[in-house]
Amino acid sequence: MTEKEKNPAVERLEKMVADTDTGGRTPQDKFSKAVLFGVPLLWSLFQLWYSSPLPFALNFFVINDTEARSIHLAFAMFLAYAAFPTLKTSPTKYIPLQDWILALAASFAAGYIYFNYTALSARPGAPTTLDLAVSVIGIILLLEATRRALGPPLMIIGTLFIIYTFAGQHMPDIIAHKGASLTKGMSHYWLSTEGVFGVALGVSTSMVFMFVLFGSLLEKAGAGNYFIRVAFAGLGHMRGGPAKAAVVSSAMTGMISGSSIANVVTTGTFTIPLMKKVGFSAEKAGGIECASSVNGQITPPVMGAAAFLMVEYVGISYLEVIKNAFLPAIIAYIALVYIVHLEACKMGLKGLEKRHKKTIAQTLYGIVSVLLGTIATGAATYYGLGWIKTVAGDGAIYIIAVLALLAYIALIYLACRVPELEHSTDMTVLPDLGETTQAGLYFLLPVVVLMWCLIVEQFSPSLSVFWATVLLLFIVITQRPLKGFFRKIQSEEFSFRRGLDDVITGMVTGGRNMIGIGVATAAAGIIVGTVTLTGIALVMTDFVELISLGNMNLTLIFTAIFCIILGMGLPTTANYIVVSTLMAPVIVSLGAQNGLLIPLVAVHLFVFYFGVLADDTPPVGLAAFAAAGISGGDPIRTGIQGFMYDIRTAILPFVFIYNNELLMIGIGSAFHFIVVVCGAVIAMLAFASATQNYMLTRNKLWESGLLLVAAFILFRPGFFWDQIYPELETRPPAELAHFVDHMPAGDQLRLTLKGEKMSGKEFTMVVSLKVGDQVGGDQRLQAMGFSTRTEDGKIFVDNVVFGSAAKKARIDFDQEIINFQVLTDRPPKQLMFIPAIALLVLIWLNQKRRVKKATEQAAIQS
Repeated sequence: MTEKEKNPAVERLEKMVADTDTGGRTPQDKFSKAVLFGVPLLWSLFQLWYSSPLPFALNFFVINDTEARSIHLAFAMFLAYAAFPTLKTSPTKYIPLQDWILALAASFAAGYIYFNYTALSARPGAPTTLDLAVSVIGIILLLEATRRALGPPLMIIGTLFIIYTFAGQHMPDIIAHKGASLTKGMSHYWLSTEGVFGVALGVSTSMVFMFVLFGSLLEKAGAGNYFIRVAFAGLGHMRGGPAKAAVVSSAMTGMISGSSIANVVTTGTFTIPLMKKVGFSAEKAGGIECASSVNGQITPPVMGAAAFLMVEYVGISYLEVIKNAFLPAIIAYIALVYIVHLEACKMGLKGLEKRHKKTIAQTLYGIVSVLLGTIATGAATYYGLGWIKTVAGDGAIYIIAVLALLAYIALIYLACRVPELEHSTDMTVLPDLGETTQAGLYFLLPVVVLMWCLIVEQFSPSLSVFWATVLLLFIVITQRPLKGFFRKIQSEEFSFRRGLDDVITGMVTGGRNMIGIGVATAAAGIIVGTVTLTGIALVMTDFVELISLGNMNLTLIFTAIFCIILGMGLPTTANYIVVSTLMAPVIVSLGAQNGLLIPLVAVHLFVFYFGVLADDTPPVGLAAFAAAGISGGDPIRTGIQGFMYDIRTAILPFVFIYNNELLMIGIGSAFHFIVVVCGAVIAMLAFASATQNYMLTRNKLWESGLLLVAAFILFRPGFFWDQIYPELETRPPAELAHFVDHMPAGDQLRLTLKGEKMSGKEFTMVVSLKVGDQVGGDQRLQAMGFSTRTEDGKIFVDNVVFGSAAKKARIDFDQEIINFQVLTDRPPKQLMFIPAIALLVLIWLNQKRRVKKATEQAAIQS
């Protein structure tokens, strides 16, 4: 009996994922089938070629970034028309003639830049009639492709921004501009890299596709099932064990999936029935899976493609993005595991019975052995490979390749010493953790190679994932025949042919998974192009300041609501591009005017988090509908339950805006890092207990209140500490040059400036600039990008250097320097953790006393 015959809901869910992510059209005729199979495969092969060193090594088909974006979009738009029906009532069993015509026209319009790159470069800003015609047709077909692949919202938003561009002079005064001609608008949108073929599509072309392909091949290899089984084997025996396994497995599969809906279907078909089996209601089981899967998108390294976009938009490295995003994601998942534990405690649930019972000593010995073994293996690998590179030089790559091959064969041999992993969702007996882990350790090799290339070799993300994908392709092809050899089994299941079929299918799936992302990043380029063409970003600051009354907290709340509303109709990637383009500069600007220096990456993560939360927010919440389809619960109630579990994720962005240490910014030492991590974890657990109204037993009202107070102190210890010991001392501007001369190199200089907006309205802002190692205060200021002059006893900014740090900080000529601030010598703010933890201990002792009393009374009554 097949999985679909066992559970008819699986087939419906697969169709839902197809309709959302890969296209719901399944043609029956051979030619259309071949096209929908061959074009995504060809797209994947093109992306592998483009990401590899081969074009330069062979000096063949070497293309630049703009040409690659053109080809990338041509594939995406062709498949959007071929794979996605026009309407829900349109044919799905064949591709109508008009869709063939539109697909070819769309791909031609997208590929026009590639075919005419040299000619277009020779006439920038002076398009021919044909250029304009292709641009107009391309924009129209892109908007329709967006509607098909992603639904109407992004298409409508893109259309409104285009109307705004061409009809700016007819807009209300607060957002009016002089408008743009057809020639200027189309040149900007379609014939340059400022619009459709801009940064977002470039990131999709250079990085996102390869990571999506990597995830697709990893899933096809069986890694998704492996992660689920390991999580279940390790946690299934605990209270509410299947629910905890759902959380952990969703975090692990979130590494390879950029779609919360696909994550729900992948892990939920296994975990939701098991959650219901141990006592969770349909809505709670669906809500837990929904919250777990949605949070998979905030987990590095993939993060629903947003990580790669942040690299370009924020101007930091990929590793920096991962570092900044890591801690919030981890504590969000720790808190969700704790919430599941509290739910299980409320209902008195138990986990599944373990096969082998171990003493506490045996368990600790196993944990320590694994940790020490992992550390020893990591150290041997790092220093061993370093020694090989030193001794062998250029020949080291061949030695390392042979060692990787031997390690892979050894891990396959270990996997064959235990039974094959099952794929059934009907599990009644808890699997053995050791055997389950052993059965798929070789799946971690490509992930290790990826992280090695990123962190140690410091390759670009695209080149790093290319080498990891090459290893993964080899694994997918060879794992079956090697297992057949070691298990001494000869059958079709363990043949090279099956391995090749898996590779090809994985590459086709990877291509089809990219249709929506490719189209979304191109369509979002319309919004980005409008911002750069019309200057609406400058207007947005005044508008948001007006409606929020200049209050930073209100600005953040309005932005969060805007992200969630927009995210109900947009995929995460498109939502992030739109909101970060419009709102990130606004938040940074208003923060500076409020004296709050907010790192740009914190703002980008803020808007990204709330865009992700839209996936489980009623009434749309597609992830909630997918989870309800498995659990049999009500979709709206499932979404509400999932959002209630996700409140802990919703507070994190507000916290790291004010406390950048959660993003590992400003961490000075290993001890400082440990204190920050422990404080954040305890704070999140306290917040979870308060919102779930349960710790050891049900909370009293005052206990929930104190838990929230303790969580607030742990999250923002500086809030109260600054009232006792001010963080900054204000100094007069006349002392600026002298003081800067004596500042240690690398310190940050904070300036308060007063300027005038275009409207004539005065404003103040705070900026931070890094002090260099030059000799002399004036020389250090010049190295930052500006000099000063004195008029009537006041200090003014003079001679701001274009492209300098000062210019990037929005320092401008003639702004008055009001003062500058220096850090005070004060005790560490983390001392506020002591009263916060004391509050938690007080509540814990009080609840323990109540539990003990209740137990004694129950014993007397019985």
